[in-house]
Amino acid sequence: MSWRPQDPPARWLRKIPARYHKLIRLTLWTGLFGLVAVFFFCLYYSSLAASYDISEVGKLPQRNRVYDRYNNEIDAVVGSNIDLIAFDDLPPFLVKALQAREDAEFFTHSGVHLRGLARATVRNIKERKFKQGASTLSMQLARNTYEIRAKSMHRKFLEIALTLRVEKHYSKKEIMAGYLNRIYFGVGAGHYGVQDAATNYFGKSVKDLNEAECAMLIGIIRGPHIFSPWRDLDAAESQRNQVLDRMIAMNFINAEEKARIIALPIHITKPENVTTEKSYAIQAVVKEVNKLVSAEEIQLGGLKIYTTLDMPWQRRLEDEMQKALSALEKEKAYQAPTLAAYPGKGDPTYLQMTAVTLETKTGAILAQIGGRNYSHSAFDRCHTARRDLGTAFEPFVAAAAAQRGRPVYPGSPVQTGRQVGPEGVERIARRCGLSGPFANTEDLYRGAVSATPMEMAIGLSTLAHQGQRPRPFLIREIRNSENEVITSNQPELFAALTPAAARQSLTVLKQTKGSDIFTGATGSEREAWTLRLGPKGSTAIWVGFDQPQVITHEARLKQLLSDIVDRLDN
Repeated sequence: MSWRPQDPPARWLRKIPARYHKLIRLTLWTGLFGLVAVFFFCLYYSSLAASYDISEVGKLPQRNRVYDRYNNEIDAVVGSNIDLIAFDDLPPFLVKALQAREDAEFFTHSGVHLRGLARATVRNIKERKFKQGASTLSMQLARNTYEIRAKSMHRKFLEIALTLRVEKHYSKKEIMAGYLNRIYFGVGAGHYGVQDAATNYFGKSVKDLNEAECAMLIGIIRGPHIFSPWRDLDAAESQRNQVLDRMIAMNFINAEEKARIIALPIHITKPENVTTEKSYAIQAVVKEVNKLVSAEEIQLGGLKIYTTLDMPWQRRLEDEMQKALSALEKEKAYQAPTLAAYPGKGDPTYLQMTAVTLETKTGAILAQIGGRNYSHSAFDRCHTARRDLGTAFEPFVAAAAAQRGRPVYPGSPVQTGRQVGPEGVERIARRCGLSGPFANTEDLYRGAVSATPMEMAIGLSTLAHQGQRPRPFLIREIRNSENEVITSNQPELFAALTPAAARQSLTVLKQTKGSDIFTGATGSEREAWTLRLGPKGSTAIWVGFDQPQVITHEARLKQLLSDIVDRLDN
């Protein structure tokens, strides 16, 4: 029955003076409408929160792991670099430090700290700014998971609704571990999570941290950049002390324990000593993975990427080439180009190098060196930098003649090439994997042709493997987080030459105790090449400048390149 003005007042209302009846009825109606409004308000945000996939909270982007051909892990970043940690692997002291600093009632509240939220709301109204959020760890996990960044009342209400869902579906342990696995600690781009922070800052797993290191890590959270021990160790230590003071306030420790903890040794690593591999080879792996796997799968993580890289050989080849170029630059007869004579951009004095090694029978990439120093220039010259070949083109002139049944004259490429003509030489060179451009005159026999280091390695493998041209590949197999194969590569070979012609072409190479080599240079003395057939496969090495410049003391450089091969054979 509805109330109308003519209805007699209820029994309880008769005891109240008549002049208050209207006010009381208005208050009751207002309260009723308020309850209805609150109901629909909650229903709206609950429905909105329900539209979000709650399983996303548990789908932490795991680290993608990269392995070499021997299944040894390479410390490389491909996509996410999060190394997940379980709650049971967290030191109990770190858990208490986080609770004291960030969320005192974490284990008892429902996900939303009502008193703190009320205080923050009052302060925001007074200051007319949305500065205080009173976020619990659960709220921060919800915000980070669904990227709720905008500061507005609508976003805050949505965050609260999502937090209540998170608390309903996940345990407190899962929430804390999820929070610590997601947040940024200021280590650097691509690095997230407490395990990665512990490894990079302290050189150890999070489970092995002492109390002082735990407190310092928790202190970093509120200002990952400004409190990073790499950036400001004093600020990081100050934050550590503040965390310990909060733990005293919560009776987790006392003043004597604080003094003991502060005295504990903390060894901070140097940023330059972080072991994450950054190289041309890893850059090539990243590009290849991006072609083979969707961006969503890479971001979700948990991939196991098995490459063809022979990392011991890769590092050995890099070291030997670095030594050779450094030795040349230190010799008195060597003169670096001057800036005035240099028409291009960059460092005119920086002698570059590139090398590619393919497994001769399969085309698997064993080593890929795109330049002398990745930190100096990340440009990978292996695939895109076309260089003049000069005398290094002679094996392919020999292959063209042998394919036509003509004799090969080692050391006389012009005499050899004249038997088949420029078009015949170009045709065979293209079949071996070189794409030119080619001169259409007799200058072609002298090496008037350009190729990339990768093409030269492919061509050399073709000659060495009975005329079968390989398709180079860098990824053997990729498995997902469930260990299911999602992509794999198998060797692919294409008939380019007859086996007899391929064998005959190799007679122009010089035989050494462990390999066959050919060291050549361009007539302009601006490029130097070494081709090597050895136990590790077919290797093409190039040395020169990004913008062609004369390499002074080139004869000595050729000797140094030959010395590299000798050392690699030992």
